[in-house]
Amino acid sequence: MVTVVIPFAGAEGKTRLHSSTRVRRALAHAMLGDVLAACVVVGGRTRVVTPDEEAAEAAREAGAETVVDPGGGQGAAVQAGLERVEPGGILVVNADVPCVVPHDLRSLLAATPAGCLALVEALDGTTNALSLPSPDAFAPLYGPNSSDRFRARAELLGLEAVSVAVPNLADDVDTMEDLTRLQLRAGPRTQACLVELERSVA
Repeated sequence: MVTVVIPFAGAEGKTRLHSSTRVRRALAHAMLGDVLAACVVVGGRTRVVTPDEEAAEAAREAGAETVVDPGGGQGAAVQAGLERVEPGGILVVNADVPCVVPHDLRSLLAATPAGCLALVEALDGTTNALSLPSPDAFAPLYGPNSSDRFRARAELLGLEAVSVAVPNLADDVDTMEDLTRLQLRAGPRTQACLVELERSVA
């Protein structure tokens, strides 16, 4: 059974996205909704780690489990989401990849050699998705150039690490410019949110 873990910090995790907390919150929740829609199709078990009760409610409505974010950043959130997860197909997917569809996640799983670690990195070298053989293959290594650190960690554990090119997972959203570039590929919730925001300022 595939387990998918999605860390979601909420609007406060997207401070570069927009100066308005209201706009950041709306867009962050819309992107999470699109990511969730893809993950629950693929994951026999999907777990959203968040301090945001509205996001937790949306996750439960989508058929996902929720885990309370312990604080301490993205790495600590993922570790919490991996607790009591059995070895096997495990994906960690960021909540700011609104173009993702189920096929992208299946492609990442299929490209992961047995017992190995696979990752999808963003253009800036950060890590947007991980495929893990077991929870103990993970360490909280996020941040600039984290893909290099995840590969080095795998080597220390004696695991092969492979980079997988999945454009919809590689394209994350940090700024409004990112969203504008990806708008026509983004999921329906993100697109609808952008249209609504455009109307509200028209």
